[in-house]
Amino acid sequence: MKTRRFNSLHILLATLLAACVAGCASIGRPQGGPRDETPPEYAYSNPANGALNVDRQQIDIIFDENVQLQDAFDKVIVSPVQKDAPQISANGKRVTVKLRDSLQSNTTYTIDFGDAIKDLNEGNILDGFTYSFSTGDSIDSLRISGLVLEARTLEPAQGMLVGVYSNLSDTAITTLPFDRVTRTNQLGQFTIHNLKEGHYRIFAVNDVNRDYHWDRSEDVAFYDTIITPYALPIEVTDTLMARDGSDSIQVRAGTAYYPNDVLLTWFNQNYLAQYLKDYSRPERRRIALTLNAPADSLPSLTIASGPLAGRKADDWALLASNSKRDSLEYWITDSAVIKTDSLFLSVKYQRTDSTDALSWKTDTLKFFFFDPKKKEKKKKDEKADTVPEKPTFLALTPTTASQHEVYMPLVFKAPEPIASIDQAGVHLETLVDTLWTPVKTEGFVPDSLSPLTTVRLYEKWVPGQKYRLTIDSAAVKSIYGIWNDSTAHEFTVRPLEEYANLTFVIQGLDKPAVVELLEKSDAVRTSAKVINGKATFPHQRSGDVYARLYIDANENGEWDTGLLTDSIQPEEVYYFPKKISLKKNWDVEQAWNIYETALDLQKPLEIKKNKPKTKKGERNGQNDEDDEDDEFGPYGGYGPGGYGSGYGNGNRNTGNYGNYGNFTGGMGGSQQLRR
Repeated sequence: MKTRRFNSLHILLATLLAACVAGCASIGRPQGGPRDETPPEYAYSNPANGALNVDRQQIDIIFDENVQLQDAFDKVIVSPVQKDAPQISANGKRVTVKLRDSLQSNTTYTIDFGDAIKDLNEGNILDGFTYSFSTGDSIDSLRISGLVLEARTLEPAQGMLVGVYSNLSDTAITTLPFDRVTRTNQLGQFTIHNLKEGHYRIFAVNDVNRDYHWDRSEDVAFYDTIITPYALPIEVTDTLMARDGSDSIQVRAGTAYYPNDVLLTWFNQNYLAQYLKDYSRPERRRIALTLNAPADSLPSLTIASGPLAGRKADDWALLASNSKRDSLEYWITDSAVIKTDSLFLSVKYQRTDSTDALSWKTDTLKFFFFDPKKKEKKKKDEKADTVPEKPTFLALTPTTASQHEVYMPLVFKAPEPIASIDQAGVHLETLVDTLWTPVKTEGFVPDSLSPLTTVRLYEKWVPGQKYRLTIDSAAVKSIYGIWNDSTAHEFTVRPLEEYANLTFVIQGLDKPAVVELLEKSDAVRTSAKVINGKATFPHQRSGDVYARLYIDANENGEWDTGLLTDSIQPEEVYYFPKKISLKKNWDVEQAWNIYETALDLQKPLEIKKNKPKTKKGERNGQNDEDDEDDEFGPYGGYGPGGYGSGYGNGNRNTGNYGNYGNFTGGMGGSQQLRR
């Protein structure tokens, strides 16, 4: 009997020990429960959200779970703007904001947290949360909502400052801080809260120096007309779900805030202060100047000292510059100047002064060049002196490979300026059977962008044909009297079967425009003007391409940025909303209505760079338990309730009212934008 008790006791202890060990071994994340995908919810605050006659500068906001702050210094923004940045911290379920500026009387304050608040465990974002209070007897409640895109690429502007002025002066944006501000979310959307009744001008600024207004070098967007916000009572329909799975419809009073369709497209005026950025003498025969900005007027160079003093560069050098005229090369042609080791030049150039105006400035600059010392030759090397040195030739290098595009000219480059070409020494031949047969050609012509060192040969190439270009020795001479050696370049023109032809038929367009074919990197492959409603791209290599159209208002064949100082908007841009797959020997004709797809949905996701991040465990809206790198909600359903993407164009001047961020108790929707 005693033995049986002993065994039973041991069995019980062993069972308890095994259970304990098993419990210890399974420490970790509980399995089987649903992932927490709900962002923190506001519980209460002190002072209360919307409180009146507030006189305290510390705000404590309590949520329903432990929270953390991410990049609060950059993401959390207070209106009216604060001279001294507020102190913001999180502890447990509490977020504390301490305002360091004195409170203004009879003023509504808004603290816009953007997407800075998320729960501690899963990192679910509470996006678009704002808190407000008033130091007076009433609280301002009007709103302005819209979207900010980059003008050139239609990329959503993420985290860009958007602000309003009640001061309608044109100079307010350059001198005064905004009255009220917010930041754009991951989709480029914004809502400015707690506005008074009145008239406003609205801007978006990439506020690099955090002074809450625009400086000339910063990105900016502006709205053409003055905005008067207003609100209308509406009925909001909610669908309620019961525990048994049945649902019911409930109608309640709500408020819609307008305008909610403001489109801002940001640009940069490409303002750069002008000054001489760098100067050098990289080789004895060449001087280089680099300006910080494109030059309206070129510098003037004069020898400042020595027996050659007073001689201007036009007498002793040839100038080569890039298209912007901010990179200048002076090829010295006078042997006396070339031999001068220490060259002192008086350089007169335009410089931006303290008033931001261009004025002429003259500096005396030193350009030194000394030949490297020759090594002393040993006696055993004296015999080598009897061997003549190999002659130096002018190298002519083709810029194209052995496979040549049917539409491209043949391009050759030289390392120094070309003085003359004997066209009789340039021979073009084509291979017929096994024999090289001469082809009549007009010969080389200077390249329009680099006429001193680059030449082109234009020919109507026969697709699939093999060619040979031969340049006789001494046919090309540089300005320094150096001749070329005999050169031959063989190449085959790509056959037409390897190309596709693409034509866009543009619908509903009555303005001059240019269509650009794009690579997946969003880089321009080629472009074509819209003529009689069509943009044609012959001889395109197979593969995936994308397309972008811009309204070429001044018909200069280039996309032009805006000018805030002259109230000029950047030229409008549209994307073809789908990828186009080109196949060899195919002709593709594609209809394109640039107004058919909502503007923020036009740019294909494959080439969009500013994509909203997805939540942990989700990819493209689908759950993926192995994905731990994502942070935000699925694209097109961003944040609490989802920001429904889909801003339309209409005629881009007027639009239908929607409901993005404007109905009390709800977000989301699709609407037209007005520009």
